Amino acid sequence: MELGRGIILLATESNPQTQLFVGYVHQQLQRDLYIVPPETPGEACSLVGEDSDSRTVVLLDIDHLEETTMQAWQAQYHQQPGWILTAFNLRNEDHAAQLLSLMQLKGVFYRSDSLELICKGLQRLLAGDFWLSRSLMTRLIDFYRRQQINCYRPACGITQRELEIIGLLGSGASNTEIAELLYVSEHTVKSHLYNIFRKINVSNRMQAVNWARQNLGPPPPMPLQRYDRASPNH
Repeated sequence: MELGRGIILLATESNPQTQLFVGYVHQQLQRDLYIVPPETPGEACSLVGEDSDSRTVVLLDIDHLEETTMQAWQAQYHQQPGWILTAFNLRNEDHAAQLLSLMQLKGVFYRSDSLELICKGLQRLLAGDFWLSRSLMTRLIDFYRRQQINCYRPACGITQRELEIIGLLGSGASNTEIAELLYVSEHTVKSHLYNIFRKINVSNRMQAVNWARQNLGPPPPMPLQRYDRASPNH
């Protein structure tokens, strides 16, 4: 198999067990593998050369990443065309499916995977292939089909403005921040949230975000600047 060129970045905490893993993978694949701090995706860029032909497999150790940190890696990924995002130390396929709805992953590795299987998967990823099981790919296709359908069909009578607010909720914005971004009052935001909760039959913000991910797909990355004042009326 043609492996192509590339390196491997492991976003995790450095410890003796991690060092043993790095040594094993390097010995088996004869590839450079670097440990990078999980909370600083920007630093990983300095380890990647400017050779556009090379691939960089980024192994995200889920045991050491919060959701906000994963979003930061996802944002960095969009600026690095050679990166191949993968998740490491996943519990099971349900856990993998959940992450795939949030991030653009090309491979997943489970806690139960052997070192030999992990090396095989890394080889495939370096060659430009996906490393996802057939059943997981099927779930992913079904998810995107549902997401595509819902792009053209109102869900539970939710308005476009309410969808924007759900997206901002999923990005971790507070009521005050949402009001500032959308140029509306905080009272208006609370009124929209009340209507959203009633329409989809949930009782809090987290349930609303989870409902949106299951029924509408992941919220799009929201800009950090305010919406244009010409946006639709609330």
